[in-house]
Amino acid sequence: MDVFIAIGIALAGYFIGEGLKHMNHPKANEQSDILLIKERDIYFYIGHFLGITAVEAKQLAEDTKDIPYIEINGKRYVQKHMLKEWAFTLVEKHQSE
Repeated sequence: MDVFIAIGIALAGYFIGEGLKHMNHPKANEQSDILLIKERDIYFYIGHFLGITAVEAKQLAEDTKDIPYIEINGKRYVQKHMLKEWAFTLVEKHQSE
């Protein structure tokens, strides 16, 4: 019985240690790019992708009508990877002007 407790404690220590290693990793909270973003959070994520504030992102992307979205129960959501692609094409468009 003591062997099982020792193995359990060793495994717990290992998993806690692995979790602590990845805690401050930049992508620790990003499980996948299929994340759905609420419409109200779009500017925050645009700012996050481009390294600017949400206010600056709102000024940069005033018209977000051309972002491909998904509507679920009357609420709009945008897939994270689609928003990232859209934000980078927006920057490219502004740089070419």
